[in-house]
Amino acid sequence: MGFISEFLSNVEETAKEYGLEVSLNKDQKQIELLQSSNERKRLSIIVISVLIFFFALIFLGIVKSLHSSPERRIVAHPAKAYTYSEEKASNGFEMHLLKSDPSNITLEVVNKNVTLSDYYGINGGFFFGDRLLSIAMVNGKPAGGDMGQYGAGHENVKYPRGTLLWDGVTNQLSVQIVSQASELKVTDPAHYWAQGGISMSIGHDDLWESQANIEHAPFADDKRLRSALVYDQAGNIYLIVSSTKGTLSDFRAAILETVGEGQLVDGIFLDGDGSSQLQAKELWLPGDNRPIVEMLRLLR
Repeated sequence: MGFISEFLSNVEETAKEYGLEVSLNKDQKQIELLQSSNERKRLSIIVISVLIFFFALIFLGIVKSLHSSPERRIVAHPAKAYTYSEEKASNGFEMHLLKSDPSNITLEVVNKNVTLSDYYGINGGFFFGDRLLSIAMVNGKPAGGDMGQYGAGHENVKYPRGTLLWDGVTNQLSVQIVSQASELKVTDPAHYWAQGGISMSIGHDDLWESQANIEHAPFADDKRLRSALVYDQAGNIYLIVSSTKGTLSDFRAAILETVGEGQLVDGIFLDGDGSSQLQAKELWLPGDNRPIVEMLRLLR
């Protein structure tokens, strides 16, 4: 601050030449100037902090809207005949449900993430690459190709597994453990749909885990995102995707506790983890953004 002292001395000498009495305390003026400088710095820091906070809020708002807005994109074939709900079980599992009539369901090969498809619904069965490893049949035809073609959807590859079937003639739902679509018991082979997965064995709490092991349920004890398809005594069907990671056992317990008001009859586990995906007007869940082969689609 030597230049300040020199400046103040020059001011005093110049004033004396003109017959003016000017007495400046150099130390005091330096302190005042320092205080003024510090105040300006503090003010600048406050202003910059406020601006950073303001723009951070704007950025977070944009990110949130991109990830949660149901209007993020136009879905070509939206549905209306369903009820969306969220459930949180006592074990912490958070689940998202699409409740509808089984006649409002079909199986659609999309080969993309459910949230990038033109339909409302959830992910379907297991797959590898572009091949279906689970039964996916609609009106006697595989959803993914010709009957007999590997990965078309006419078989549960390797193991007999729980397959949820809607009989379009009787309007009845059932879970049948089969390897091939030809083994399914249905009134009219030209009027049904069937989705393969892993048996939930609802109503058989002492046996479900051993049955799931027999069906080689993948990663049952890992904490992963989960999907399921269940139905109740009134014939309602529930398409379920979790936004919480957990074991197969915890997921099943959460469903029994919160879905169907104690009236569930049976159901199957679907493919899970990054493949657990949902799209509806109210919400979209992309899993880990991977493409899937086939989805359960709402028609109306």
